[in-house]
Amino acid sequence: MTFCLDTKVIKPENNIDIKNAIILLHGYGGDGNDISMLTLNWKRFLPNTIFLCPNGHEKCSINPTGFQWFDLTKDDTQYILEESKKAEIKLNQFIEEVKKEYNLKNERICLSGFSQGCMMSINLGLTSKEKFNCIVGFSGKIIYQEDLKLRKKNSTDILLIHGDTDEVVSSNYLLEAKDFLIRNSVNIETYLIKNCGHHIPIEASSIALNYIQKKFL
Repeated sequence: MTFCLDTKVIKPENNIDIKNAIILLHGYGGDGNDISMLTLNWKRFLPNTIFLCPNGHEKCSINPTGFQWFDLTKDDTQYILEESKKAEIKLNQFIEEVKKEYNLKNERICLSGFSQGCMMSINLGLTSKEKFNCIVGFSGKIIYQEDLKLRKKNSTDILLIHGDTDEVVSSNYLLEAKDFLIRNSVNIETYLIKNCGHHIPIEASSIALNYIQKKFL
């Protein structure tokens, strides 16, 4: 199967049946290979799970060796929102391809992402007609709360993790997202990692793995 996005795929070992999928979305200027590093530990504890790590649909405007889900060269919320919606169209097509290829429903799919990938995961997960198994986000935020409030169609459970010294996406966005999601009837868990900047430390990876394991049971 050739997906609409260039994708690094990590299948279960020994031809174990695929029962779950985790779609991992990289951050601004990254790629599927970067975010796939999470699977090195996760796959040992999620044996029936396939991991799919697509590259963004656009080359990154400030890092041509990497990719982006939306352009960040303009500090304009409306522009960023419209660009992110273009990525949503592509990613929704990708998700449908994954579901068809592996005979999976939304309830067996976790959407996860880092930074810009986290932002996309939240919007994708909550605007879908059907709930996903869960959304797990690292170091992200809600792109535009008023838009998401209008387009929200389900209440997929969410875990958000952030570093308290994040110099790229302020940890204040974690608190803002938590408040918004609680007010909009979404089960939300949050973790603030001490002395952590804009990256995914082992502690955050472990917290996320434990959460996903419980959701896939």
